[in-house]
Amino acid sequence: MYKNLAFIFIFTFIASCSEPVEDIEADSFLNIAGARVGLANQPSLDWDFQAVDPYMNINPKMSASRVPLFGDLHVHTTYSFDAYIFGTLATPDDAYEFAKGKAIKHPAGFDVSLDRPLDFYGVTDHGTFLGQVAEAATPGNPYYDAPSSAQVNDLNSPENLNTSTFNRRRDAFGGFLVNTITALRDRKLDISYLNSISRRAWLDTVEAAQRHNDPGNFTTFIAYEYTASTPDMGNLHRNVIFKGNTNRIPSVPYGRGNSNDPEGLWNWMDRLREDGIESLAIPHNSNGSDGFMFALKDSFGNPLTKEYAELRMRNEPIVEITQVKGTSDTHPALSTNDEWADFEIMPFKVATQSISKTKGSYVRDALLEGIKMEQAEGFNPYKFGLIGSSDTHTAASSQEESNFFAKIGLLDASAQLRGSIPMTDPAVLASEQSIVDVDGRKYMNSSAITWGASGLAGVWAEENTRDSIYDAFRRKESFATSGPRMTIRFFAGYDLDKSKLNDIDLIEHLYANAKTMGADLDGIAQQTPSFFVWAVRDSFTAPLQRVQIIKGYIDGSGNPQEQVFDVACSDGGSPDPESYRCPDNNAKIDISSCAFSQDVGAAELKTFWSDPTFKADQRAFYYVRALENPTCRWSTWDALRNNVEPRSDMPKTIQERVWSSPIHYIP
Repeated sequence: MYKNLAFIFIFTFIASCSEPVEDIEADSFLNIAGARVGLANQPSLDWDFQAVDPYMNINPKMSASRVPLFGDLHVHTTYSFDAYIFGTLATPDDAYEFAKGKAIKHPAGFDVSLDRPLDFYGVTDHGTFLGQVAEAATPGNPYYDAPSSAQVNDLNSPENLNTSTFNRRRDAFGGFLVNTITALRDRKLDISYLNSISRRAWLDTVEAAQRHNDPGNFTTFIAYEYTASTPDMGNLHRNVIFKGNTNRIPSVPYGRGNSNDPEGLWNWMDRLREDGIESLAIPHNSNGSDGFMFALKDSFGNPLTKEYAELRMRNEPIVEITQVKGTSDTHPALSTNDEWADFEIMPFKVATQSISKTKGSYVRDALLEGIKMEQAEGFNPYKFGLIGSSDTHTAASSQEESNFFAKIGLLDASAQLRGSIPMTDPAVLASEQSIVDVDGRKYMNSSAITWGASGLAGVWAEENTRDSIYDAFRRKESFATSGPRMTIRFFAGYDLDKSKLNDIDLIEHLYANAKTMGADLDGIAQQTPSFFVWAVRDSFTAPLQRVQIIKGYIDGSGNPQEQVFDVACSDGGSPDPESYRCPDNNAKIDISSCAFSQDVGAAELKTFWSDPTFKADQRAFYYVRALENPTCRWSTWDALRNNVEPRSDMPKTIQERVWSSPIHYIP
């Protein structure tokens, strides 16, 4: 099934080479005067390379008031061409209601809801073909009667919302898109008409964000997904997030029809910034980029330059490290001395079953290459912070292992379709889907078995408003979780008062005397910095097992290296001074019931730590990774609910985790 998803991107790429969409003028704006926050005339910012001074708050007392907020900035609704073909009818309004705690309908007809509301949410429908498939499928619209629309006509009518339409939906990917492109080429479709459909969908998306934004209680962001890829299917997708605090927003998203090169997107964002419209882009699924997301050349094959680095970091201060389609922290082939590197790895290029190259595709490797460039050439295009999000295509985030309803609507709505239990559905077995024999039983064979119930974006912000949360993104005081709402604090500084570890004014002291996650720490002659870490469990999930600091550095020969340090252990343990590892806390899981140990692990772990390998003249970065005790993976929960043994070639357990944004040490 999933190899056919490649049609989406192949034909969208073709579209980018055919007649382009209308040029987007810098002065083409929607009037959103009904915005409930911000000023009508936001001044442009004076940007300094990799310095975000307008967003930095140096008042320690105010900074210490920041609280953790959780959200999802990667959400697709019925306006995304692929989501609609998956059977999704939920609108942006439905998405925001879901995030606020309301149950909504999954494409398969059952209710889905969160165990707790989220603090912020951003609908990020694909800018390419925005709203067009839904229009072509619905009777009464002029587009319905176009010959190119025949494959999707009535696709989501009530009688077709079932697995019997499996093959039709698969075929609709390539068929609808290529038919549309052919019709445009032969001038049987008017590009301006299709653009008008997308403009209406975009306006509805913007208005929904405005309606649901409730400063102090729930924050929405006006956003969309820029969907670009390389000719060989390397993923280059970004979510573009508008701060949304002015009375204007672009009248149409900038898409791959304007440019298939991220540099074009960044230049457009710069032009908007000159007009007081602030935004940032968040790359995602670098794991499926085939090495192109964090390449050492630009889109045109040229070596990276200082100007490129400034352009990229000005527009992409944070990266999505985890989501449904895998985690992009690192890969076992890249981090051979990291026992926890093999975590929710999706090895394929997106929408294919072709293996993605690891080099240039993972966050830690990019951070390492970044500091190598910074030392050798004086610039760093990969000095980013971290968040997680879901990439749901049902309007509803699905981050809970025990309540995972996956990503692509009707096509993975059941455990059978996800490949976690044996396939018995006659409609699917009779189709041309890929089936594999495991343990003498037939399973769906697709990349869905590598997907994860992930992830969430976390920030430290003064209040739940667009301004405050966005500023946290800009200063990179952000973190990512694989689903649970764990929190992490991370500071670095000199002469920190370790006696304040349990004092009420600890955080104020740290903001006054240290740098927090996302910042640079300048070296001081003959001084060794101290680091402070504080991880707190999600009370709805398992206790914490350990807190680690990941160090990346440049050795004396100019080569990037990495090291993993356990710095805080549960149950009274201490890291071994030679291996830097915590002792095993003997946490257990009963696979027959998914019950886990409640008597081991920690509610919180916090400590001051000094790097035993620190060298004052050695450029380095540090970020935190905190791990829960093991629990059942979603696939094991599927098997348990269906009274079958878990599939032997899928992980039975998972160690959920949280990652901080890095702190960079500058000698």
